[in-house]
Amino acid sequence: MKIKTSDIAAISNPRRQLIAGTVGHSVEFFDFLAYSYLAVYFASSFFPSSESGLVPLLSAFGVFAVGFLARPLAGLFIGLFADRYGRRRALSLTISLMAGGSLLVAVCPTYSQIGVAAPIILTVARILQGLSAGGEYTTAGAFIVESAPAGRRGFYSSFMFVASGIGKLTCLAFITVFVALIGEDAMRDYGWRIPFAVGALAAIVAWYIRRGTQETLGSTVSDEGGAAPVSRNPLNALQRYPRQSLIVFAIATGMGVGQYFWATYLTTYFQIQNGASATTAMTVGIITLILYTLAQPVAGLISDRYGRKPCMYAFGVGTVIVTPFLLSITSSNFSVLICIQLIGLLLLSLCTSITSAVMVENFPPHVRVSGLGFPYSLSVAIFGGTVPLVATSLANSGYSQYFPWYIVATAIITLLGAIAVPETFRSDISGEDS
Repeated sequence: MKIKTSDIAAISNPRRQLIAGTVGHSVEFFDFLAYSYLAVYFASSFFPSSESGLVPLLSAFGVFAVGFLARPLAGLFIGLFADRYGRRRALSLTISLMAGGSLLVAVCPTYSQIGVAAPIILTVARILQGLSAGGEYTTAGAFIVESAPAGRRGFYSSFMFVASGIGKLTCLAFITVFVALIGEDAMRDYGWRIPFAVGALAAIVAWYIRRGTQETLGSTVSDEGGAAPVSRNPLNALQRYPRQSLIVFAIATGMGVGQYFWATYLTTYFQIQNGASATTAMTVGIITLILYTLAQPVAGLISDRYGRKPCMYAFGVGTVIVTPFLLSITSSNFSVLICIQLIGLLLLSLCTSITSAVMVENFPPHVRVSGLGFPYSLSVAIFGGTVPLVATSLANSGYSQYFPWYIVATAIITLLGAIAVPETFRSDISGEDS
C-alpha cells in the first residue's frame, strides 16, 4: 500500500526521530566499516598468497570495494521504495540487509576449509552490506532532515555523521580493546569474527527501535490523485532533475573520498606509509574521531546561520591546500599523527555535517530519496569505496606519493559542485518547489 498524504501527521517528537535515526545509522556504520578495520587480520584466511605481504590485503580491499559497487543499485531501488512506501519501511529493510551480511561474514568458513567458495561467500556478504549502505544513508538522511524543526536542518543533518562517527568509534574501540585482550595471533585465528557477530546482533536491536518511529514522507501519491504521483521508473528522478543529480554526484565525490580516507583508511595508511604500530594508529584514530564527531553539530549550526555554500567552500579549498603537505609527513610520532588526522577531519566536518541537508533541500519529497540516492551512491562507490584499493595498489606498486593528489582532485570536484548548487538553507522542503 502506498503512503497517502492524509496518513502523515506533523512530526510530534523531532528529538525522538533524531535518536532513532542516528542509533540505526551508527549500527550500520559499525557493521559496514568493521570489514575495513579487520581486513589486516582476516585477509590471509580468504586470500592466501606466497607473494608480497600486501597482496592478501589488496584482495581483501578489492572485496571491500565490491560492497560499494552494490550501492548505486540500492540507491535506485531502495530510494524508489522509500519514495513510494515511506522512509520508515525502507530503513527497516536496510538494517535487515546489514544484519544478514554481518552474520554471514561472522560464520563464513576460510579458504583452507572450503577453498574458493570462501571468498565467494565473503563477496556475497559484502554485496548485502553494500545494498544496505546504499539505501541507508540517503533514506536516513531524508528521514532526519524531514524531521527537523524550522531553521535546524543543518544541525539535524550533522547527526548523520555524528551517528557514523559513533559507529566508527565504537567499532574501532571495540576492536582495539579486543585485540589487547586476546592478542594478535588469536585475532588472526578466530577473533576477527566476533565484531561481525556483535554487529549483526546490534542491527537486530536497531531494527526494533526503528519500528517505533513516525513516518516523515508527506507528499507522495494519493489514490484520489491529490498529490504528486511517484513513478515506477527508478530513473525518473534522474530524468526530471539531471542538474540536481549531477551536483549531488560532484558534492559526494570529494566528501566520500575524504570520509573513507581521513576517517577510515588512514588507520591502515599510517601503518603502511608511516610505519606506525596497529595500536598507535588505532589510538590516534579514536582520539581524532571523537573530536571529529563533536565538530559535526557545530558545523551544522554554522550552516544554519550562514548558509551551506560557505562551509563547502572552506572544505574544498582547505583540503586542496593542506593534503599534499600533511601526507608528505612520514613521522610515526603519536602527536604528529594526531595533528595530521585531526586537521583533515576538521576540514571534512564542514562538508559531511551538511551533505544530507544540501541533498534533501534540492529535491521535492516524491522523488527525494530516489533522486539523491543513485548519484550519491554511484559517486561514493566509484571514489569513496575504492580509496583503500587505490591507496594500497599505489603503495604496492611503489607510487604512493601520487595518492595525495587523488584526494586533491576529488576535493576540486566537490568544490565545483558547491559553486553550482543554489543556497538552500532557508528554502521550503515540504513540497514540489523545494
